[in-house]
Amino acid sequence: MTTTLDTLLAEARVPVTGPRRFDVAAGLRRLAADASRRTPTLEIARAAQAGQRLGVVCRWVLNEPAAADHVAKIAEDPDRGPLTEDRMDVDGALVFACLLHLTGHPESAQFWWQLAAGAGSRAAAYCLHLHHLAVGESKRSWHWFHQLTHSMTDSAPPDAAFIEGLELFARYVRTNGSRALPPTGGLENEVDRLAARTPGSSVIVARPDRQLVARLQEFTAGR
Repeated sequence: MTTTLDTLLAEARVPVTGPRRFDVAAGLRRLAADASRRTPTLEIARAAQAGQRLGVVCRWVLNEPAAADHVAKIAEDPDRGPLTEDRMDVDGALVFACLLHLTGHPESAQFWWQLAAGAGSRAAAYCLHLHHLAVGESKRSWHWFHQLTHSMTDSAPPDAAFIEGLELFARYVRTNGSRALPPTGGLENEVDRLAARTPGSSVIVARPDRQLVARLQEFTAGR
């Protein structure tokens, strides 16, 4: 319900009941309570850290020298036909998802991370853990953390020390900077072009194409 200015003024009006002494202690308690409400909660702080960490991981993935080669394997090509499960390049889906996240398409990134995680990518599961944590979806976040540490069978799960080291690395990069660059305007334009092919949808399910791959090759070569 929208509160009108008149209502606010009416509620703020002090009734005339004779002189009263101001209760300093009560006033301080009210100020302290108001300050505590304005202080970010642990959940908010954790979500912000997860979002920053996800950005670091995505830039790191996107700047890998072979990133464009992997995306090329899932790109549209008349000679390849549809992208089936046995033709899925897991790293290509991971890189494309990270590009989508960094160019402002989080729902699309989630879609492609899920494809990669479903094909066994622990890195994609970690990205999904951070993604859901950043938007306050704790249950989904810990589901993917469990997938990362327990449920995938392609390789031995990372131990706690590895994950802690990864988080320390992300924190260091966030504080001190990194050579891992964010996407260029050209890459953003290519992603927006793909998004325009599915108007009215918030998820880019279209595969990358040769034009986007070429732009990504220029990006990684120019580092």
